[in-house]
Parts: sequence; structure tokens; C-alpha cells
Amino acid sequence: VMPVLSPTTGLHEMLALLTSQLHPDANHKEDMVFLREVFSERSLSYLMKIHERLRQFQLQSPTPVLHSASCLAEDVAEELQNGPLEEDERELLTLLTAPHVKAVLTVHDTVAQKNFEPVLPPLPDDLDDELEEESVKIVRLVKNKEPLGATIRRDEVTGAVVVARIMRGGAADRSGLVHVGDELREVNGNLIIHKRPEEISQILSQSQGSITLKIIPAIKEEDRFKESKVYLRALFDYTPFEDKATPCQEAGLPFTRRDILQVVSQDDPTWWQAKRVGDSNLRAGLIPSRQFQERRLLYRMKMGTHQSPKSPRMFFFTYVDLLENISALTAGLRRSFRLSRKDHQGSTKESRPAESEENEFLIYEEVTLYQMRAQDKPRLVVLIGKIQGMSGHSTRPRKSHEKEGVEYHFISKQAFEAEIQSNKFIEYGEYKNNQYGTSLESIRSVLARNKVCLVDVQPEALKILCSAEFKPCVIFVKPRIPEIHRQRSSPTSPGRGDNGHITDEDLQDMRQSAEQMDQQYGHLVDRVLVKEDSASACVELRNILERLEREPQWVPVSWVRT
Repeated sequence: VMPVLSPTTGLHEMLALLTSQLHPDANHKEDMVFLREVFSERSLSYLMKIHERLRQFQLQSPTPVLHSASCLAEDVAEELQNGPLEEDERELLTLLTAPHVKAVLTVHDTVAQKNFEPVLPPLPDDLDDELEEESVKIVRLVKNKEPLGATIRRDEVTGAVVVARIMRGGAADRSGLVHVGDELREVNGNLIIHKRPEEISQILSQSQGSITLKIIPAIKEEDRFKESKVYLRALFDYTPFEDKATPCQEAGLPFTRRDILQVVSQDDPTWWQAKRVGDSNLRAGLIPSRQFQERRLLYRMKMGTHQSPKSPRMFFFTYVDLLENISALTAGLRRSFRLSRKDHQGSTKESRPAESEENEFLIYEEVTLYQMRAQDKPRLVVLIGKIQGMSGHSTRPRKSHEKEGVEYHFISKQAFEAEIQSNKFIEYGEYKNNQYGTSLESIRSVLARNKVCLVDVQPEALKILCSAEFKPCVIFVKPRIPEIHRQRSSPTSPGRGDNGHITDEDLQDMRQSAEQMDQQYGHLVDRVLVKEDSASACVELRNILERLEREPQWVPVSWVRT
């Protein structure tokens, strides 16, 4: 609770009370410490007292009795010196001729006459009118165990050390006194003209508390940040301290794939400034721009140190029921992997060019928050991994306990071939002389009835499903694969696997496939669901579906633009 202040409370007293009320907060501890140090500065307290005195003078508006007190004092002193003096007269003469009294009277006359401007000598007649004088600005910043929030460079033409960029939210940005293009002359009274930028950066980073800079302002000082509304999803991992190209590793912003970044400045074509959405740190950091990252990835490809961005064709997976236990799941996975080693006839429909073609790298994707409205169709939920979602089409005979449209849509081979020729399948393939496939019309039919549609597809089908029509939420379902033992012989469910045993080779195949799927398609994934068991997987999946309805989600900006 703030203390009650009386109308007569001074500004410096109010500042002292405010400082005493600053308590560290768990979420803003760093800001509180910074404010406490700023408010506790002795120079700031002096300025507040001076401000109070000037304010009182302005309110009282005192009028001087005369404007030449020093002249009157000189006249009185001259009269006293021309005759005999009494004791009190001698004391008055001593006071009027004392240097400090003369100085006080001179200041009085200056204030009374409001003669505050200095008297400058006249300019020489031969002075060049076009000659511009350098204006020097002294800036004092206060930082608390944080970077200054500015990077510097040496001008290639003039050799001057100039401010290259101002980091959003840093000490330099908060002050509003340092700008891009300002020339740096001194740091804490030390000349830095002949120092290298690396040495100057080290001096600035090691300085704590108050930092005094002598700078020559840039010609344009109106260059201030404009709040950006550009949000990007990172499609790769970035560690500034491993990047030798960054102008300042301490100013870099580390991020991981699928992080959401708010870009606050794109003025520099090579290094953008950004903040992680949801991060409590208000300071922006440097990230490589899309163009710069693409150029160096192209260079690495030419040098043979980077793989082509085009994703190789992934395996064709069979369906495994979500409600089966973990041993049945691993057996089904094993069968899928062995199927992938065989020559099977399968295809994924290509309705449009893939987003990751030969000349396009996975760098950033512009996104925006999307909130479902009552009139919107539900978002498609796409499961990649080993879970069965909506029923697909199959040419195999229907078993006695199966129902049409539940386990599969059972159709003849002739009808299936006709569907293929009409490009109605997202994907299709053959297993044990029976054909299986998933059609776009079956997905649209479910969504048209305002129902949530879950599909289990191979990852390449995401090229078709990731569109504004479906706005899919992609969930990567990963089984928790046990550690490989020297010998493993857990029996699986009847009819699963070969001889009902899981080998170390099976587990290794499953682990490598999950890693490969994450590497090649992880940038398209919205959620990762690790299946501990069927019950926990169902609960987590239900929670994800509920959040899709009530919470805004980040989606590609092209999905919501009209």
C-alpha cells in the first residue's frame, strides 16, 4: 500500500518513499532492482531538490526591490571610506567589500535582470558560413548486470566508431538518448577512438551501474522503433554462441524449433531483432534474417556441409488402434517397418507443389493467432505416428464383427482403382494383396457435419492437408520405446509380429524412424504426444482437442488472410 502524502510533501521526499515501497517481485525482480538503483542515485535526489526550489520560486513569483544591488553596495562602501567610521560602520564596510558578498550581490542582479544568456564574442568576418560545428552530447546510462543493448561498428570511410543497432527493451533503448548512427567518442572519460570495436564492447559489457558516454549525435535522431506485428514460427534451432557470424554473441537470441518469435525490427537486412513470445525478458535479441540464413545454407550446400532441404520419401505406415496396449503397438510398428523395406505400391496425392522444394529452406514461417468462432468448421486433427483415426478405405473382405464406416469403408478393387484415377485419395497403398487409402471427400463429409475429424496418415500427406481449407492441428504420436537390452523376448498380443517376440532390431528401427520423422516433418507439428499407455494417451488427446476449441492457436498467416 502506498503511503499517504500531504500536499506539502516534496518531490525528493516522495521519491524516497517510493523507493522504500519497491519490493522484489518473482516475475519482475530484475526491473525492481533497476528502479531501486535509479531512484537511489544521489544525483537524481539533488535534481529533485533543485526542481522543488525552482517550482517554489515560480509559484511565489518574487519581485526584486532593485536590479542593481551590487552598484548600490559599491556606492555605500565608497561613502564609508571617505570619513571616520564607528565600529558598526567598519563592520558594514568589511562585509560589503568581502569577495563572497560581492559575488552574492552580482548573482542577485543577474537573476533580477534575468540576464542568464552568456555573452559570446562576435564571429570573425572571414568565417565560412558552411562550416558546421560538431555538437557533443554527454549521456549517462544506468544498467544492472545486463547488456547495454547496443552494438557498434567502425565506419569504413571515416574510421569513426558508430552505433550500429539499438536492441529493443535494452538500457540504451529505454533511455531514448542513444540512436543508430551516433558516433562514440568516450566511455567513462576514456577515449576510444583508437580502440578496436571488440575492446570497446568488452569495456561496455564489464561496466556496471552508471555509464557515461560522450557521443556526437547522428544527423537523423528521429529513428525510433515502431512496434512490429510480425510473428514467426522458428523452423530450426539457433544458438548464438555457436554462430561466429553474429556481430555480438551476448546480444543474440537463442531459440528452438517451433518457438514463436515477435520480430520488432527488420531494419538490418542481415540481423533482425526479435523476442520470444511468452518470455518474461522484455529485451530483444538478434536473430539471423531469412535472407541471410538462406544464403549461408546455400553456401554450406555447395561446400557439402549441409543436406538438401528437400525431404526424402518417408515410410508407408499401417494403422494400429489407439486403445491397444504398448506391446501390441510395438508389434504393429515392427510390421510397418518391415513393410517399408518391401516394394509396395503406394502413393501420396500431389495437389499442389510441396512447401519445401529444392530452393526453399526451413527457416521461418509467418504465423498469427487464430480463434475458432461458432460458425467455423472444426479444425482437422492429423495424427502422424501409429494411431488410428477416422476410417479409411479398404478392399479387404469385411470380417463378421466389423461395421461399414467404423473400421473401414469397404469397397471393391475396381471401385478403389476408379477412386485412384479420379485423384480422390490423399494416400493409398497395398498390404498383403489388399489396398488401403484415405480420401479427401470422407474428411470433408465429417467436417461438414460439424464433427471433429481425426485422420492417421503418413507424413507426406501433410503437403495436401496443411491448407486454409482444413487448418489442421498436427499431432506427432511417439511411443515410449524401452531401452534396448542384450536379449529381449516379451510376448506380444496374439497374431502380432513374428513368433510373438520383439527383437533389439525392432526397437532400434522404431527409434530411428521416430527420429527421422521428427527431423523431416517436425516443423509441421503442433503438438507432440508421447504415448505412455493407451489411457494416458486418450486423456492427453482429449485435452488437446478441448484446447483447440477454447484457446487461440498459432497458425500460418496464409490460412486466415482473406
